[in-house]
Amino acid sequence: MTARPRVRILVWHGAADDRDALEETYHKVSAELAGTPGLVGNELWRSATDPATYAIMSEWRDIESFNAWADDPGQHLATAPLRRFRTAADRAAEVYEVAAAH
Repeated sequence: MTARPRVRILVWHGAADDRDALEETYHKVSAELAGTPGLVGNELWRSATDPATYAIMSEWRDIESFNAWADDPGQHLATAPLRRFRTAADRAAEVYEVAAAH
């Protein structure tokens, strides 16, 4: 039986005016999400060329775990503090399955 691929979600954020607030909010939301079924972990990425551009990468055990969480109304409350930092909708979130790894 082939294992289901892990899933990585990228959500794009910007913080031209208050990078400290974005980073602090990220830590608070991450602490609240700790222990979420299927969530392997997450990272806050800051662009090396544009320090006002961020992405949050979350890793999920599989797409089913992510979808179950995404469909839960509670996740909207948990992640609400980060929404003020989200960038344009055309690049707001991307979902990737791991196709290969070394």
